Amino acid sequence: MCIALISTAHPSYPLILLDNRDEYLNRPTDPAKWWPEPHSEVIGGRDMLRDIHGTWLGVTKHGKIACLTNYREDVSPPPSAISRGAIIKKWLTEDVGPVENFVKDVVNTGIAKDAGGFSLVCGEIDKKLAIISNRAEDPTQVPWIAGDVVQTIGLSNAAFSDRTWKKVLLGEELMLNTIRHSVENNESEDQLIQGFLELLSLETLPREGKEDGHGLEAYIPDLRHTIYVPTLGRKDKHDLKDDEIAAAKLHEKVDVVGFNTPVRNGSPSVKAAQKPQQLGVSGLYGTQKQSIVLVDKEMNVRFFERTLFDEDSNLIPPGKGDVDVRFKIEKR
Repeated sequence: MCIALISTAHPSYPLILLDNRDEYLNRPTDPAKWWPEPHSEVIGGRDMLRDIHGTWLGVTKHGKIACLTNYREDVSPPPSAISRGAIIKKWLTEDVGPVENFVKDVVNTGIAKDAGGFSLVCGEIDKKLAIISNRAEDPTQVPWIAGDVVQTIGLSNAAFSDRTWKKVLLGEELMLNTIRHSVENNESEDQLIQGFLELLSLETLPREGKEDGHGLEAYIPDLRHTIYVPTLGRKDKHDLKDDEIAAAKLHEKVDVVGFNTPVRNGSPSVKAAQKPQQLGVSGLYGTQKQSIVLVDKEMNVRFFERTLFDEDSNLIPPGKGDVDVRFKIEKR
């Protein structure tokens, strides 16, 4: 139940983007850094479970920016569906022309319909940003934000037009209050970032009626109420290593029928063997990463990311999992 908050309300920073990535903590994920060739112009984290190595948030040296939140659905997308991470990666890494063209291609070619539910903010930092919500009533109606309009908006795991999510409304209010407080008190950039981290760490998860030990499923309807998602569920009995990650990937590509096919020559059937455990679908769940992107009037970017848990789902001491990168946009 991720959340993204975007504001153009700070007089010194024409664009600010905040993001909490909520995920199974054991999902293999690269920390934010400059991507390897041939995409070294992109900075952001990467999902390392799927071969596409997509992302949920990225910025390029030439001013492209994009952020994606998944749409909460009861039915998982079919294996043939395009990866949502691939859609955002395409915008960041390929020459797809103006954002208007990219948006039309995504909506009109059926890519958005076939993929799992998502809301995608994308565009160029000094221009208006488009929001594609592929589960909106009319996905072809694309809202535009930022640019020369002063506003503070949020989106989470519903269509951008859905204003019923408490965490989104609260996040917008708190982001604007944090900006106002920072400006009124002439705070430094580091103080502003600390204020945003406090915002992203606000937990208001309803606990009434829940007993200790209740897992993720019991809380899913309530996650729309809290900006920060505390760790829910139970840690897996053992942590998966590289060979088990490979097995998990293989398991994703094999039809379920394959596990019920007996092995010849008297060998035990695959069904009798333990199925490989899939990363990213079990274990502890919660806010895994917190990101802050600041862009000033001179097009200087500060990309700050805080990783809260390591690959074994263990808590990282505050500040020990931080990435803090500064660079200047070089327009082509």
